[in-house]
Amino acid sequence: MTTRAFRAVMGDLAGRSPRQTYWSAAGLARELLNVRRHGSPGFRRQVRKDLAKFTFGAVRPIESETVERAHAAADWLLRAQEAGGDGGVSYGYFPGVGPPWGWKPSYPETTGYIMTSLIEYGLRFPERAVSDAVLRMAEWEARIQMNSGAVQGGQVCAVERQTAAAFNAGMVLDGWCSVIDKLGDRSCFEAARRAADWLVGDIDERGYFRTNGEFVSKHAVKTYTCLCAWALYRFGNISGADRYRDAAVRVVAGALAKQEPNGWFADNCLTRAQAPLTHTIGYTLQGVLEVGVLAGRHDFIAPVQRAMEALRRLPSKHGYLAGRLDRNWRPAVMSSCLTGSAQIAIVAYRLHRITGHENYRALGDRLLNFIKPLQVMASEDPAIVGALPGSYPIFGSYMRGGYPNWATKYLLDALLLQHEAGFS
Repeated sequence: MTTRAFRAVMGDLAGRSPRQTYWSAAGLARELLNVRRHGSPGFRRQVRKDLAKFTFGAVRPIESETVERAHAAADWLLRAQEAGGDGGVSYGYFPGVGPPWGWKPSYPETTGYIMTSLIEYGLRFPERAVSDAVLRMAEWEARIQMNSGAVQGGQVCAVERQTAAAFNAGMVLDGWCSVIDKLGDRSCFEAARRAADWLVGDIDERGYFRTNGEFVSKHAVKTYTCLCAWALYRFGNISGADRYRDAAVRVVAGALAKQEPNGWFADNCLTRAQAPLTHTIGYTLQGVLEVGVLAGRHDFIAPVQRAMEALRRLPSKHGYLAGRLDRNWRPAVMSSCLTGSAQIAIVAYRLHRITGHENYRALGDRLLNFIKPLQVMASEDPAIVGALPGSYPIFGSYMRGGYPNWATKYLLDALLLQHEAGFS
């Protein structure tokens, strides 16, 4: 592995103690060894190609292929559902992390918002039926919902091991809202109401959710959970109940209290609040923006524009964006979080549609056209065809060594928005 690639894959170690550095490096070495033992020849070949691209700066943006790549992304998400084996969508494909090696168990959180993506895809391309798959996801989510109305954190597990997470409940509520609103199927309405009620009860007096769950750092505030506000507002519109819409507005107001004058949000990461992932930055921007649109609140949309004004200066001319950004919007790692790049492209396309400003569309295209060639379109390993890795390079600092389902979900969302903007 070249020095440049090695620095990128070890780039998440900045600011860590010697003990943390040791265990992270040991974990990376173990995963690389497991790829040799358990990964398919096709996957190993893909890893080598990816590292070579990163080392030599060989990614060349792709302006076309929008529809072709959307089809490939949707097909991969449906295969991930098959791999889950229970109606949910597999967490992803990680040959170096196990057992089990390769496909992981279903993941309630992201199965939730994958429902929304596949419904939008099916509406755009009605000849490619996906509604039956989505309804299986919705039924599975209702079947495993906790008695409280919450949704468990982590990969699906036995009832006695479940622990609640507000963010996960919001993402599943989002999917149920799409099933009700877009497919006209109200069989999940009661499950959605229970989740919405639990979420409203979890909001503290400042507008922050209390229950972060067991799978993120224990910091008291997670600003990115404001994405749940979008689902709450949507459910308020579906149910006609102001209490859900009012709660959503309080959550967004709480998130905006964390915004600094330069547009950056504090307490906005899974693990490193001082240098949040572009993934969680994207969550926050989308949550604030979409509630602003639904509520007709320009005072919510303007802060998103402030952040995007800073973000639009950061990608390289080809569209590479560092995966973590400090409070001065400076790169904090060498690798890119591709999920986050796709999410910021989504926000850019949405702002273009709302404002008509072409600089937003240009930003969306620059980010997405860089991501496109990193989606796997051909491989001897069918498990990776259509998928987007978590990081670039693939053993970078976010979801290293594999293909989390939400990376491909957000790629699909961005491709649909680019297609809507006139690309084929």
